[in-house]
Amino acid sequence: MSDHARHTGPMLASPRCGARIRSGGSCRSPAVRGRRRCRMHGGAPESGAPRGNQNARQHGLFTREAIAERRRIQAVLGEARKLLQEMK
Repeated sequence: MSDHARHTGPMLASPRCGARIRSGGSCRSPAVRGRRRCRMHGGAPESGAPRGNQNARQHGLFTREAIAERRRIQAVLGEARKLLQEMK
């Protein structure tokens, strides 16, 4: 073994990327400073969609209105299930 002193402490202590890899485990690369992902999973500068992207989520499935409507529907279905259970 060489006499070269390795300074791996800060690297090993740095936060890890939170991405999932294909095999199901977590990415073990260090996260980019100030971000939660490594450079390979979206932490690189200029990665991802720009702010105010007009092309993102065009279908409207995740708008506040759509989410609220789904919750209302689930509440009505829950009440209907309760009513059917009471009728049995």
